[in-house]
Amino acid sequence: MPTKKKIPTIVGLFVLTIGLATGVLLIQNSQIFKLGASGGTPPKDVRITNVTNSSFTVSWTTQKETSGFVSWGESQSSLTQTESDEIAGQSFIHLATIQGLGSQKTYYFKINSQAEDYDNNGIPWQLTTMSPLGASPKNKIVSGTVLTATGTPSYPSVVYLSTGSLSPLSTTTSENGSWVISLSQARDATQNAAYDITKNDLLEIFVQAGASGTSSAQIFLNSANPVPPMILGQVHDFKSLPPSEESELPSSTIEAPEDIPQKSKFDLSGADNADSSQNTITIESVDNGEVINSTKPAFFGKGPAGAEFSIKVESENPVTANQIVGSSGNWSWSPPEGLAPGTHKITISWRDAEGILRTITRQFIVQAAEGPAFVSTPSASITPTPTVTVKPTSQATSSSTPKIVTTPTSTSSAIPVSGIPLPTLIMLSLGGLLFVSGGLIFFSALKQ
Repeated sequence: MPTKKKIPTIVGLFVLTIGLATGVLLIQNSQIFKLGASGGTPPKDVRITNVTNSSFTVSWTTQKETSGFVSWGESQSSLTQTESDEIAGQSFIHLATIQGLGSQKTYYFKINSQAEDYDNNGIPWQLTTMSPLGASPKNKIVSGTVLTATGTPSYPSVVYLSTGSLSPLSTTTSENGSWVISLSQARDATQNAAYDITKNDLLEIFVQAGASGTSSAQIFLNSANPVPPMILGQVHDFKSLPPSEESELPSSTIEAPEDIPQKSKFDLSGADNADSSQNTITIESVDNGEVINSTKPAFFGKGPAGAEFSIKVESENPVTANQIVGSSGNWSWSPPEGLAPGTHKITISWRDAEGILRTITRQFIVQAAEGPAFVSTPSASITPTPTVTVKPTSQATSSSTPKIVTTPTSTSSAIPVSGIPLPTLIMLSLGGLLFVSGGLIFFSALKQ
């Protein structure tokens, strides 16, 4: 009889001990189940492009529409400066350009996505700026348009361009899906010098539109102004296209038929034409595809004295204004607020003497001069310096765009608002059940 009481008592004590130990262990280590951020917010496809002696661009995607910014600094232990996402509001794609940097200096950064800081597997990303370039070669332009499968403009999208050992370049599309990349600052990633791009270079173009899809194309430089429309979800082979007429964006000219009086001819190129000056308003301050080193460019031109016209600048925040040509036949205007670095488009509209609506459009690139960055205090804990690994990533074609191979990790340790994660609840419940069962067996054996 004593033997029959002893075995249940030992079993009860064993189960009780296991249950108690399991519960305590899970409670003490429940932080291993904490979530660093809500699903879809970690940055994916992180890329560094447009590296010069004074700036670089960071772009990334998220699986959900989020907002974000980049925290950066010269020291891995002090990322005290920030640069906002150039894509306004919540978006699947993100891009920020850090400016005002020193040449041949190393910088570190983290990405903040939806109020969570992310780094490269526990360490900040890093890069080194290039040395200054001498006199830039004649500017070459690559331009095009990105459309969705239904034919609507793809906005926002990021367009990446690479070829050979060219340090990759990027830009964003405008609201009408158009884009322009200037090659005047093209760098050789391996030699830290100007990249000697030729008309026979095969360009690799990749479009990232987040949840809307991607597109890729191959085209020779001498045929890439403009690149035929790229459709999201499609792979394009433009290698057989004939060369473009010019290596730079051409000025457009519309000529009226010869039987129409000379005064009604309209010159879109903006050239000073004595016969058409009574009906034409011109833009003389910017050429199509020109790179401007100011965030507040001054636009000016000529036209009939007293003529009224409207100005629209298509940017992240579109700007519109109504102007009147002065008595001297000249006009000038500057946007009231600075334009963000990137591609912009200015359109001037007016009605000529015959009442016909006329427009002139110029697309230009703002490459802002160096200046101080906004300073804030980061929320991330700083970890040792990383080494960024850059290697090609395979796309739908043989096109390969250099990217940073990374697995972003969150440095936040906060518990989600939703409470304890499901795995923790299950294991805590199991530990509690074992504890209660052991207790029942133990006290039942004692009563016997």
